[in-house]
Amino acid sequence: MYYYRERLWPSPSIFISTALVIPASLLVFLPINTTVGIVTAAVLYTGIIAVLVLTSPVIAVKDSCLIAGPARLPIEHIGKPEVLLAEEAALERGQRLDARAWLLLRGWVSPAIKIPLTDPDDPAPYWLLSSRHPQQVADALSKAAAATPDVT
Repeated sequence: MYYYRERLWPSPSIFISTALVIPASLLVFLPINTTVGIVTAAVLYTGIIAVLVLTSPVIAVKDSCLIAGPARLPIEHIGKPEVLLAEEAALERGQRLDARAWLLLRGWVSPAIKIPLTDPDDPAPYWLLSSRHPQQVADALSKAAAATPDVT
C-alpha cells in the first residue's frame, strides 16, 4: 500500500525552453531540404520530451520502505524528517550539504525534505530529496512508521 507517491515531472518551462531545438534544427536543415528539416525538428523535440518524461524519478512511501528513484530505504532506518522550503532548501542543497548524503534533487523543484538515517552501517548521514509536497512526504513517513511493527 502506498501512503504517498509523487513523480518529479519537469516544469512546463522546461518543456517550453527545450522547444528551442525546433527553430535551431530548422535553421540548420531547411537550407538542405524542407522535409528533412521539419522531420528532424519533430524527431529531436519528441526525443527530448521522451527523455525528460522517462527519466522523471518517483518518490513513494510504501508500507515497508521509502522509494526515491532507484533507491529503497527501509522505514525502520528513518529518523524524523525535516521539511525544507525556499531559502532553507537552497542552503541544504548548497552550503550545508554533507558530501556523504544521498541526493535525489531536481532543479525545477524548489522544496525538499531531509531524511536522517538511523542505520549505523549506512555511510550516508541523510537523504535529501526534492519534493513538491515535502510535508505530505513527512506525514506519510510518520504513518508508515506507525504502521510498521518494531523489529528488535
